[in-house]
Amino acid sequence: MFARLFAPTLEVSAHCDLPCGIYDPAQARIEAESIKAIIAKVADNDDPDFRTRAVLIKEQRSDLVKHHLWVLWTDYFKPPHFEKYPQLHQLFNEATKLAGGGGGTKAVFDAEVADQLLAKIDEIAEIFWETKKA
Repeated sequence: MFARLFAPTLEVSAHCDLPCGIYDPAQARIEAESIKAIIAKVADNDDPDFRTRAVLIKEQRSDLVKHHLWVLWTDYFKPPHFEKYPQLHQLFNEATKLAGGGGGTKAVFDAEVADQLLAKIDEIAEIFWETKKA
């Protein structure tokens, strides 16, 4: 009798914890655009205090790019996406490395690296929006 009282009467499932509408690669892109702007401003400024502040902000923005990409990679994209787009894992890996240290935007003031990061984010965004249509 108790088993029937506590037995589920309706089975439900969800794709994710929250509606998928909360995800958007634009968040990573905005931070990457900030990085590129900082790189340009530092090139035109010799003030050591300004440059120190720019380094800190650029490193923070690089971490935010990685954070936003990781959220998409781990929370939004699911196994069927990775099956349909087998390059997706590699894109995320390359993008997060481009935002990180050791040659990424967190470590260097190189506009070309920032452009490469933006290009990877754009590739991810293109796939993201294709999955939203499905």
